Amino acid sequence: MDTKANEQVSESSTEGVSRKQWIAGALFLIVGLYLSTVVPSIEIAWVTGFLLLTIFLFAFEVVGVDVAAITVMVLLGLTSLLAPMMGLTQGLVDTRHLFDGFSSNAVISIIAVMIIGAGLDKTGMMSKVATFILKVGGTTESRIIPIISSTVGIISSFMQNVGAAALFLPVVSRISARSGLPMSRLLMPMGFCAILGGTVTMVGSSPLILLNDLILTSNTALPETQQMETWSLFSVTPIGLVLLAVGILYFVVAGRFVLPSSKSKAEGAVGSDALSYFHDLYDVNFKLFELVVPKESALIGKQLDDVESRYRVRIIGSKYLGEESHVGPGSIARDTSIIEGMVLGVIAAPKDLQHFVEEHQLKQRDELRTFSESLSTSKAGIAEVLIRPGSNLIGKSARDVWMRKVYGLAMIALHRNGETKREGDHIRDMPFQAGDTLICHTTWDSLMRLEKDRNFVVVTTEYPREELRPNKVGWASLFFAIALFMVLFTDIRLSVALLTGAVGMILSKVLTIEEAYEAVSWKTVFLLASLIPLGLAVESTGTAKWIAEQTLLVVGDMPIWVIQAAVAVLATFFTLVMSNVGATVLLVPLAVNIAIGAGADPAVFALTVAIATSNSFLIPTHQVNALIMGPGGYRVPDFIRAGGIMTLLFLVVSLTMLNLIF
Repeated sequence: MDTKANEQVSESSTEGVSRKQWIAGALFLIVGLYLSTVVPSIEIAWVTGFLLLTIFLFAFEVVGVDVAAITVMVLLGLTSLLAPMMGLTQGLVDTRHLFDGFSSNAVISIIAVMIIGAGLDKTGMMSKVATFILKVGGTTESRIIPIISSTVGIISSFMQNVGAAALFLPVVSRISARSGLPMSRLLMPMGFCAILGGTVTMVGSSPLILLNDLILTSNTALPETQQMETWSLFSVTPIGLVLLAVGILYFVVAGRFVLPSSKSKAEGAVGSDALSYFHDLYDVNFKLFELVVPKESALIGKQLDDVESRYRVRIIGSKYLGEESHVGPGSIARDTSIIEGMVLGVIAAPKDLQHFVEEHQLKQRDELRTFSESLSTSKAGIAEVLIRPGSNLIGKSARDVWMRKVYGLAMIALHRNGETKREGDHIRDMPFQAGDTLICHTTWDSLMRLEKDRNFVVVTTEYPREELRPNKVGWASLFFAIALFMVLFTDIRLSVALLTGAVGMILSKVLTIEEAYEAVSWKTVFLLASLIPLGLAVESTGTAKWIAEQTLLVVGDMPIWVIQAAVAVLATFFTLVMSNVGATVLLVPLAVNIAIGAGADPAVFALTVAIATSNSFLIPTHQVNALIMGPGGYRVPDFIRAGGIMTLLFLVVSLTMLNLIF
């Protein structure tokens, strides 16, 4: 009955989402049809339609953002074939340049930054950073928050902010474990400052990396007298540093009021400390037991799937008579049959285990004997694993992917949006969402492998593991320094400079080529590269200019700073409902044309957009916020409370600094 009820709720939820999408789609279609009657040309009408389609696909998540971007790119390419039927003389984008985004300076730079970040992580440098922070900051929140936040902010200024946050998440966990400070008091400042750090240099976030390419694209449609200069690496540094400083000061002064007061502590060491941690944070009270199946047991002939959810137990190890024990990936599956004499390693709450034992006449051992080695705290334990934004598992359930058999993760609880569900609540039937925290029993070997899996972020850090490559820290530092030197002191293209560092790490064996491939978020790459042709179409057909003219009719008589503020607010709104890359691609051409019409500096307005698309604190739609939501035990109201003030501060400070400097 419970399963059917869950299926009905799931179907009802799916129908609700679909109904919402249909209603939104109809509204977007009506708006598109109306705009087609007021635009000055058929080309602008079609491009406006593509813009509305892109916004709709992004905002209502009809498909993944990368799939949406690729779809729009392909449709733009097909306009060359269908031009006569569409009333066009030629395609909206020349097919010879449709895929130029994949070779753009921005895309190659992002790939290189991801590889460099993975190389630094592989050497264990982040563990040394954690040790240093504890040495300097001690265990005082008012001292540790500024040190953590400023460190992450500086790291984020030279790599993608999502990468910096993911890289530093285990470090914060370790600091919390050693200092006793709750994760909820540390993760939000760290996450917000990772986003703010992306504004310190032109390589800190995707919008800023993309900006110069967008400026060059806009220049192709501008007269010689209005050509814009591209921005240098440190052009935004004064603005970014002030934003970062304000963010840190905000949490130092107001943190006690806006940060949630959770009981959570960082995950402790393996064994009883870890069990206490999960009990305090997620109210999960599990212990490890060993059971024997006697010949009179009613359990004989059943499969694991028949009993686990019903009796709220998880079977993490099994041993058949005369065979070796089975623990970890490839060994335990839900269709495993239970036979006489079988020994089971079970993790469950004591009261649930007692019911299970009595119901099936099982024999409970006083201590681990069969699994004393394979399930010892030196080999296995409970871990905290996060579903990473962009994970291939999003939309799939643990049952769909055979989580225990494939990954070696025996999921015993799932934490989502401030609520923890346990075995018996059909957690293995729930499709995963970005930011889901999985509390699992696993072997440490399996957990170590998952640290290399782009589908997960492993939050648990204090467990016996294979050493990283500290002997390669010199090579990693050298090639990072070489790349940085080339960026700072030479005129060589950014992508070439960063690729030099990335390739150097591979050649020096800081990373293997396979690890380098895994370090790249290909979803981000395809999203960015596929949206560039849309920006070209918006600019080359005059669509951006027309939208700018309409906007100027509303704000054209106002002071330039008011118009600039309107652009920043628009960019802030867009980045809350779609990717910051998509918002940048769509709004930079618009901002350039608005600036020209208002007599302002178009390059400054373009920069305003690229900076404002980092103003994403209000709701957990930004990947960094989704990343920290589970481990911090945050709920949406927590982001609204802390992020609302941060959003206003960001707008005021960024606009003030832009006007003071430029």
